Amino acid sequence: MGAHFRNILFAMTDKRPTLSLKPKAKPASDRRGAGAAGRKPAQAGERAQPRAQGHGQGQGSQAPQGERAPAQPAAASGYQLKHHVVRAPREEPRLRASHEVKVAPQRDYKPDLKSDSLALALLGAASAVARVQGGMALPQALSIVFGAYDVTPQTRGAIQDIAYRTMRQLGRSETLLGLMTSKAPEPPMLGALLCAALSLLDPPDGTPAPYEAFTVVDQAVTGAAAHPDFAHAKAMVNAVLRRFLRERESLVEEALRTPLARWNYPQWWIDTARAAYPRDWEAVLAAGNAHPPLTLRVNRRRQDVAAYLQSLTDAGLDAEQVGPYAVRLAQAINVSQIPGFAEGVVSVQDAGAQLAAPLLDLQDGMRVLDACAAPGGKSGHILEVADVDLTAVDTDALRLGRVGDNLGRLGLAAQLVTADAGATDWWDGRQYDRILADVPCTASGIVRRHPDIRWLRRKSDTSQLATLSAKILDNLWQMLLPNGKLLFVTCSLWPQESEAQAAAFAARHDAVRLDAPGQLLPVGGAGQDHDGLFYALFQKKAA
Repeated sequence: MGAHFRNILFAMTDKRPTLSLKPKAKPASDRRGAGAAGRKPAQAGERAQPRAQGHGQGQGSQAPQGERAPAQPAAASGYQLKHHVVRAPREEPRLRASHEVKVAPQRDYKPDLKSDSLALALLGAASAVARVQGGMALPQALSIVFGAYDVTPQTRGAIQDIAYRTMRQLGRSETLLGLMTSKAPEPPMLGALLCAALSLLDPPDGTPAPYEAFTVVDQAVTGAAAHPDFAHAKAMVNAVLRRFLRERESLVEEALRTPLARWNYPQWWIDTARAAYPRDWEAVLAAGNAHPPLTLRVNRRRQDVAAYLQSLTDAGLDAEQVGPYAVRLAQAINVSQIPGFAEGVVSVQDAGAQLAAPLLDLQDGMRVLDACAAPGGKSGHILEVADVDLTAVDTDALRLGRVGDNLGRLGLAAQLVTADAGATDWWDGRQYDRILADVPCTASGIVRRHPDIRWLRRKSDTSQLATLSAKILDNLWQMLLPNGKLLFVTCSLWPQESEAQAAAFAARHDAVRLDAPGQLLPVGGAGQDHDGLFYALFQKKAA
């Protein structure tokens, strides 16, 4: 056998490296701080961004482009002597070891596991989380996973639950991994699997663990062993999770010294919240980590609130009225199980979002524009309140289709237009009596419903989206009749996108600002169990 082929055989049989566990941490008195000797937890907020969630005109900012490496000086490949160059001997090409071959991760690989097993659910959640860490919104990531795995409805529910748990606790879990491993697990889906398992083993204070600890460890190892990308790391998965169970108290204590682990937000998000709300920032951050309630809007064209509450009682469901047409269920359930949902009696809508339609002061016969309308919750509410001629605009044709679906379920209709609310090429030139401008934003106020947002957004997105929103508002103002009203809505917590935006808009257009709630903070408590929304109402002066 020639030397060349012996080298190839050696490369093929060479063992691939695995992560090593860090030794048990020293006593607290001997440590400099959490994570000092370990890897730095990933700052996921610096990843590429998706479109703004919950808004039809959202536009994500692009990740910064990599910088070109500077050109090497001439002496880098040799050394100069007077008028000629003597170059270093050329190295023979080195055969690449088999473990160095960069193979695309098989995130859609469906292992041969029981369809109802926790192992499969953990792998599905890990696949979705890895996609979020790559810049994809969680709902989109889950949709891809569901299509690839072809699992039962029960397993789909488990995958979704674990993925959302992992997103809410990602900062804490990644910090814990940094304390227990020598480097970030590769591929990213392996790290996501460990984070998913830790989210089940380490539930938030005061909440019960959803599974027995030994079951989580066993199923995480089983899942790792069944996946070709990291079957070699099953022993490491077992060692990391068992070490966490043994040293839980000391590891958690160490991790919680870092803001990332304590609050489960990127540092810039924590700093921005503290600066904007010096008295309430901790409550705001804590509310963003809580599970959101299931709040319904009763269609007043079909039924009154009292009658609907009785129908819930008859179905064995506890609920309470939290607004004029808002009902909050004591326990969240699938929409298919909600009495009257399929018949259009109720819609799912946050209590804070239900303020929009009443603020518009709608009257029958008005011409109304819902800009950035998708997915259509506020469009439906407008048509429930009054018989108006409604035009719903959104840039995303797919999301605009959801507006049509929601209106169809309610037995209502509107003109649907796929267009940019910041342009005029779609407008017929006739001004509107009322305009709802639910403009694109960072969606920081709905983070409890979309926990991936905190890891997808960057600090610079606030300025970029505020600039985009200002352009849309300025464009819509010309479409408003004199004495007409424009309601500016955003689901952001950041003043640059809300109050500062409203004040600047009023100054630019000499608009009359009418009474409206302003900033709603999701701080919890009685009467405040709503998302973080901002409302500003403007009236156009008569000509």
